[in-house]
Amino acid sequence: MSEEGTPAGPACGPETLVEELDPHFGFFCRGGRMLEAGVSRYQRYEVWDTPTFGKLFRLDGSLMSAERDEFVYHENLVHVPALCHPAPRRALVVGGGDGGSARELLRHPDIERVVVVELDDKVVELARRHLGAIHQGAFDDPRTELHIGDGLDYVRRAVAAGEGFDLIVLDLTEPGEGPAAALYRAPFLADCRALLRGEGALTLHLGAPWRQAEQVRALVQRLRQVFAIVRPYFMFIPLYGGLWGLACASDRVDPQVRSASAIDAELARKGIAGLRYYNGEIHAAQFAQPNFLRELLE
Repeated sequence: MSEEGTPAGPACGPETLVEELDPHFGFFCRGGRMLEAGVSRYQRYEVWDTPTFGKLFRLDGSLMSAERDEFVYHENLVHVPALCHPAPRRALVVGGGDGGSARELLRHPDIERVVVVELDDKVVELARRHLGAIHQGAFDDPRTELHIGDGLDYVRRAVAAGEGFDLIVLDLTEPGEGPAAALYRAPFLADCRALLRGEGALTLHLGAPWRQAEQVRALVQRLRQVFAIVRPYFMFIPLYGGLWGLACASDRVDPQVRSASAIDAELARKGIAGLRYYNGEIHAAQFAQPNFLRELLE
């Protein structure tokens, strides 16, 4: 207790990581150790080792990924669309410099090519040096092609060249004024749609509906202007402070109609084992939305 009789706040020293999720709310990780920090050509970066989350990194003061809970969103970003596609062979990851999305895509036996387009080579360098538990060698798999550059330009050039992908995963920093801002806007989403072939699908982050309701609503509306089928889905991610939204968008694939038993059967058929979060019941359940989310997304 403080002298005034109110609970004392956490002691914040050099070993304490404080994450401000908005101007009025956040959390802290005490007892951590900063492994590396600096400024790349595009953003500030930090890598920490913490008792709660293991190794993690953040960019421009926002937490990106941590060893202990990254599987929640990486498995859901990838397997929701990939298990609803009959045979995904070519996948594009925009962002994803920690290698987690590529790792999950490479679990699928039909996958022949995974293109990872990461703007900042420093993120990949940090992942290779500190985050092996996340990428698990995905960058060294012969099916992986790593391109350092602007995802916006890559997608435009790929459309012009007549390329096609079965899956597109936008594993980006949050919408805002940073390097990824243009990749959440309608023109880029329309280019992604043009790049998808057959029963192709795109997935991306929406954000936290408790704290970023208007952002989540706007992104879903934007997707609906571009794609025929848009399915938001939600899960709890500790590193991101609570409930978190993703979305799957397609013109032909509707993941919401796939039953739990059908997803489990597909996982077994493909020999995909060792997942820590995703399964058939999770797939079906996370499309069920409480009333406040139904109202937000109408």
